[in-house]
Amino acid sequence: MILVGSVAQSKRFRGQLLDAVRSLDIGTPDQLTSQMGPMIAAPSGKLERGLTKLEPGQSWMVKPGPVEGDHPLARDASGASKLWTPGVREGVRRGSEYHLTEYFGPILGIMTASTLDEAIDMVNDIDYGLTSGLHSLDRDELTLWLSRIEAGNLYVNRGITGAIVRRQPFGGWKKSAIGAGTKAGGPSYLFGLGDWKDAPSAADPSSADPIRPMPAAAPLLRAAQQADLPEESLEWLRAALGSDAAAWEQEFGVRRDASGLGIERNVLRYLPAQTVIRATADASVAHVVRAVAAGVTAGSAPLLSLPTALPQAILAAFETAGVAIHFEDDDAWATRVAGLARRQGPAAGARIRIIAGDSREDVISATYEASGGKPDIAVYGGPVVSAGRVEMLPHLREQAVSITAHRFGTPNHLSDGVI
Repeated sequence: MILVGSVAQSKRFRGQLLDAVRSLDIGTPDQLTSQMGPMIAAPSGKLERGLTKLEPGQSWMVKPGPVEGDHPLARDASGASKLWTPGVREGVRRGSEYHLTEYFGPILGIMTASTLDEAIDMVNDIDYGLTSGLHSLDRDELTLWLSRIEAGNLYVNRGITGAIVRRQPFGGWKKSAIGAGTKAGGPSYLFGLGDWKDAPSAADPSSADPIRPMPAAAPLLRAAQQADLPEESLEWLRAALGSDAAAWEQEFGVRRDASGLGIERNVLRYLPAQTVIRATADASVAHVVRAVAAGVTAGSAPLLSLPTALPQAILAAFETAGVAIHFEDDDAWATRVAGLARRQGPAAGARIRIIAGDSREDVISATYEASGGKPDIAVYGGPVVSAGRVEMLPHLREQAVSITAHRFGTPNHLSDGVI
């Protein structure tokens, strides 16, 4: 918990917090009065340190301890207690072990910040980004927090647990996500559980009003035309970039509250994520343009790695779109992937999209090997498809935002227009 400004010195807040912690009914699940039950195992390692050891400058506001008793649900096979009273420590400093470590136990650490910007920086220092919450009645603070916080599930003026399928699709950012990271209970979850292959576009290319590419991606199509790609490839690209535009208008660019509860807003939104695109020598030029266009349409600026040059018109369009281009042979590519795997802290992890011809399986295997199998390196190795609903996903991160829209039962409009 990070207290910003005057609340850090508020005796009233401190008293209410400690009363709330001390009043929790600790017990086993068979007791109907229990509000907090046992841990999955008796604490050891980092969790035991968190429950028993203070760092310099810290002190216990409420000291945790094991609960005595012989109930089989409260003890492990050795007799050690899995049931502990909760603890609250204050004086947690930025960069300390307690600040940067996930403990998964009944301990709360209190940190303080002078400004909301500083508090957001402290949150974003952490390698993980599953859930984060804000309590504030200031629209400007809400706007700032929503624009900067790095977590998959955000909660405003309410608790930060208890996500409900569809209402608050669940999944984190950074090391709180493995692989594609599409949210459980969300509209994109099943997309990551299967393989996709291209199919003919349902759009009629001769239509008087075809779906046109988004403005950011349109120059890439013009560059492909200037590069004299075959007309068949150009028609496929037109359909693909039109599909991206449709996917943006219908899903990715929409802030959707599927539940529509009124007193609680539950908004799912998509935000751009930088993806590294590796195009091999046998990759189709149209496929490379299509993959880059998916990222540009998503509002991202992909990094493109390729062993050989593309037509100059296409390279120039990529650079104008903000795409960083690196000419790398297989060894240099492996070195880049290994470097991505070594990244630590909030910058750890990466998304990689493989664009290849017959060499695709070999390139995927080599990329996995270069990454050392690191789980927060997500490799998208499927065939390139024209469907924007599929091809844009590597370039987007989902974020579920749940906002209490009432104050003591009276509806309010604090977040209207903010998100």
